[in-house]
Parts: sequence; C-alpha cells; structure tokens
Amino acid sequence: MLDAETVRSADFWDDPDGSVVFQTSGSTGEGKRIVLTKGALLLSARAVNSWLDVHADSVWGLALPMSHVGGFGVAARAYAADCGLAVFGGKWDARRFAEWVAGEGVSHVSLVPTQVHDFLAAGLAGLPSLRAVVVGGGKLADAAGQAARDAGWPVLASYGLTEAGSQVATQRMEGLGKPFADCPLELLPIWDAEETAEGLLRLKGDALFTWMVDGEAQLRRKGKWFKTSDRAEVSGRTIRPLGRADSMVKVLGELVDVEAVERRLMELCGGRAEDVAVVAVQDGRKEHTLVAVFEGAGLPATVDDYNSRAPGPERITRWCVVAEFPRTGLGKLRRPELREMCAGDGRTGKMEIIDRNE
Repeated sequence: MLDAETVRSADFWDDPDGSVVFQTSGSTGEGKRIVLTKGALLLSARAVNSWLDVHADSVWGLALPMSHVGGFGVAARAYAADCGLAVFGGKWDARRFAEWVAGEGVSHVSLVPTQVHDFLAAGLAGLPSLRAVVVGGGKLADAAGQAARDAGWPVLASYGLTEAGSQVATQRMEGLGKPFADCPLELLPIWDAEETAEGLLRLKGDALFTWMVDGEAQLRRKGKWFKTSDRAEVSGRTIRPLGRADSMVKVLGELVDVEAVERRLMELCGGRAEDVAVVAVQDGRKEHTLVAVFEGAGLPATVDDYNSRAPGPERITRWCVVAEFPRTGLGKLRRPELREMCAGDGRTGKMEIIDRNE
C-alpha cells in the first residue's frame, strides 16, 4: 500500500500515465476498484489547492487512511503545492488530534462527519493555525456544522467521489463567516455537471477515472461524461446532493426517499444528528417499513415528534438502539449491514427493538 512519504515524493509523479487503484468503501453494497491515472489525481490536487488557497507555507494534515482517495488526495496536494505535510499516526482520538494540529501547525485538513462530531462531543475549540477543515465522505448536518463553526472550526462542506479523484464541489473559504449550510455546493473549475432525466448527477472533467473493476467485469469509461449513482439538483455552477438513487423504496405503494426521512429526523435530534440513521427493511404487507436506528441511546420522543408530522408511508414504525454503528474505515455507515441487523427480531443481543403504533 502506498504511504504518504512515497506520494509526497517527486519520483512517484514522474509518469503521469501511471495509474493508482482505489477500493471504494462499499457503504451501500459491494465495493468496486477504481483506476485513476496519476495525471488525473494531480489535476484534482492542484484544483483543490487553488480553491482552498494553499501555498508553499501551508501545512496539509493527513488524518484519513491513505488507502482511500480522500487520504491519498491530501498527500498529493502537499506535493502539488510543495508545502508541508503532517501525518496523524495511531488510532483516531479527537483530543490527540487537536494536540497534533496545534503542534504541527496544520492549516488545511480533510475529515469525515464522524470526526467532526467527535471533537464537538469532546468540547474542543478550533485551533488558530487551521484555515480550512474540508468535510467529505458523508453529510455534515447543518446543526453540527454550525456548532463546529461556533467553536472555531473552519468547516467547509464538500461533495466528492472516488471516481472523480476526490473533491468535485466545495464551499468557498469566503463563506466561513456566514451561517453553515451543507449545500448548495459550488463546483471546482475543473468540473462540469448536469442532471440526467431521472435526476442523477453526471460529471465531466479530466480528473475522472479511466477503468472500473466491478466483480469480474473490467469496464473502461466511455465518453466524456460519467453518470453517478447520486441524485442531485444542478443550477449553474452549483449542485445540491440529494442522496443515492438506491435510497428510494416503495412503502404502501408510495415512493419514499429514506435519506430524506433520515435528514428530517436528524434535524429533530439537534446535537445528536450523527447518532441516528434510518433504514428500510422488507415487509410482506407494506413492501418496506422504515426503522430509525440510534447509536448508544434512543430518543422515542423524537420519533413520535417526527411521526406526528410525516405522511403515512414516511412514518417510522420501529426504532432500534445499537451499541455502535457498523462503519467503514472512513467512518461511513455500512447501510447494508445495518439493514441486516434491523431485519432480525431484535434478539441477537446487538440491539433493542421497540415497535411503534402504526
């Protein structure tokens, strides 16, 4: 596996046609292997540096796994800017992370929402050296993003994917003095985007992948455009991510957006937004039923509050408590595994299930 020191070196980038292979997280199913050229990855790195005002005196902080494009991209950006690179070693710990940022003088760092949640839960204030904390790999709830900014953390929401070599759209640093809202997000200059007829996001740019390995199939990207599996609204140079296409399910004959239900429940949870998820499990009568899952503790009043406002097909019929969410190495929720846990009868010892009145 590539390490940060290797990617930070000029020798690594000698052959721009050379390729790097990334394994996707598989947060919604089996992962794929994505092949990107070094030239595409370097183009992405330079675009991100320009967007975030990274210079030779900046210090990128690497606190994500190098095996993922998010971590690799940090090392690539340090090389592209010829700036400092600090590597956070050992197991993730929010307090030790804050000490590391202060000690290394980190100015720019990429994190996932779970990590932001951790330093908020620990009551940690932002560090003077930090100029930008780019949050990707999932949605950072507006309440959590505002709490982070209020605590002095310069968080910027972003949208990206492995197939695009990292960031596609990111908030501008000029917006840090304004209230936090996770979208719309502005496209980086190297990207163009449009909606398909079915509402999926299509991307065009020279930082796109060249090959995808899906099981036994080896698929070469054809044409300039790539259709993602994400739904989004595109307006000019901005996008509003709406979740994955496979988050839509039928309940009582009606099409329900599970991720939209989850977002509304998150809003009602306030500060506990990172500790709740909604999954759809198969149901013989309804086709699917919606289950709210809480990590560590349940909030039945929140479920009742949500149900009082929701139309019938979008109501939550069960809620569960799990000791810990199944997550990827980047902290992304493994939804298929969580659905499997919730599809049982609750007697596995992993969770407590409470049925709601229908």
